[in-house]
Amino acid sequence: MLKQIRYRFFRLLPAFTYLRSSARKRLPGLYLLTAAALSGVLATGMPLPVKASSEAELRLEAHRAMEIQSNDIPDWPDGPVAGAESAILIEAQTGTVLYSKNIHQRQYPASTTKILTALIASERCGMDETVTFSHDAVFDTPRDSSHIAMNPGEELTMEQSLNAILIRSANEVCYAVAEHITGTTDWSVFAGIMNERAAELGCLDSHFVNPNGLPDENHYTTAYDLAMIGRAFFANEMLCKITLSRRIDFPATEKLPSGKLENNIMKIIPGGEYAYEYLVGCKTGYTDIARSCLVSCAEKDGMKLICVVMHDEAPYQYLDTIALFEYGFSNFEKVYVAQADDRYSIDNTGLFYSGNDIFGSSQPFLSLNQDDFLMLPRTASLADTESVISYDTGDENQAAVISYTCQDVPVGSIRVIFSANREGHSLFDTAPEDMPSIEPTPEKPVIFVNVAYILIGTGVLAGLVLIVMIVRAILRNYQFADRNRRHRREKNGRKEWKRRNRRMYKK
Repeated sequence: MLKQIRYRFFRLLPAFTYLRSSARKRLPGLYLLTAAALSGVLATGMPLPVKASSEAELRLEAHRAMEIQSNDIPDWPDGPVAGAESAILIEAQTGTVLYSKNIHQRQYPASTTKILTALIASERCGMDETVTFSHDAVFDTPRDSSHIAMNPGEELTMEQSLNAILIRSANEVCYAVAEHITGTTDWSVFAGIMNERAAELGCLDSHFVNPNGLPDENHYTTAYDLAMIGRAFFANEMLCKITLSRRIDFPATEKLPSGKLENNIMKIIPGGEYAYEYLVGCKTGYTDIARSCLVSCAEKDGMKLICVVMHDEAPYQYLDTIALFEYGFSNFEKVYVAQADDRYSIDNTGLFYSGNDIFGSSQPFLSLNQDDFLMLPRTASLADTESVISYDTGDENQAAVISYTCQDVPVGSIRVIFSANREGHSLFDTAPEDMPSIEPTPEKPVIFVNVAYILIGTGVLAGLVLIVMIVRAILRNYQFADRNRRHRREKNGRKEWKRRNRRMYKK
């Protein structure tokens, strides 16, 4: 009940805030009434956001009036009004977009850029490698930006560097890590690596020119692209744990004489003003032009969601994110297809499915991966989905991939795998812990059969059998004819012998 109240509060908060500011100016009595109503809602424990400047309020009002594209999908759950200009909520494994608002609109990412920098560093470097700070790394960093006051010649380990980047958003550390990886202070070289990795992760409209997100008109991304990067970032347990740490505490060394002690100022982490109990990891970003940005991940009851809000106003980047997470957890569920669906699309390649095992009681040679699932609205079912089978998987252990859509929204795909080669689960294995229990049925497992191969094989086999039968018939006929000839010769011989005997007897 408490969570439902909080969810309703987050959805109505923008309207309350606007009403409060208007009432303060025009209707003092109504303002007091609004304040009283809000005090009742705030009994849930969530703090009231500070009053933003009039310019920020105008931006928020304009952003809240913008269209939420996912709300236009028929029978799709209506999402909350967000103060962010761009916002997205996806399921981490399937990539299903649950909420979309201007998700492909270019935005300046500010320090959320650093999740890509940290991801690349974690993939290319050992955590015990030494990062040395050059003159350029230190002095290319504006003094009025985020930093931890490193000096030229000082050193950190790569693990310490990632902590500084993700906890304290240290810009000079990003430069030092980029130089460590590329061997040059030409930051465009590392930017090339960033752009290449972003494309590999599924980014569609991003271009990075530096490793830290400092303002540049050619440094941009989208909410969708940040979510795609987030799928890889939040799959790294080490990086996630770093973002939730309360502080960094680097001991003094010969190459770091003063040591470092810095606090994490992100307010959504445990202990923060807007702490979210299901948070897995996060990274904030802010510049005057990018405004407040936040990319984060939360997991509840086995469902892992990634949220991105861009061009928002503080502290609504936290409130909008929490509202979107609550929307996702409340309105969507995971559906495991392997035990729930018995119909698949047929395309023009000749592949089809059968409800019976054509090999009698033997184990199916094809099966559905039991770890794969779909993300569906709680109000929808598998009957509301459409599916298409693709056999061009690019994986020798996969026979096909079944892709599902609901209201034309991609909601996940299921892999058809070879039972003998796969390392995953069998149709008879124990289901994942968070999989809903399904009553067993007497039906045999579903398998896929390539009718073209079956027909060709059957034809070849029939041809061989026919040839054998013809050969046997020819041989049999030949042997039978030979016996007839021998029999006639013997019969004729006996007749001749009798005639001769009769002649001799007459004589």
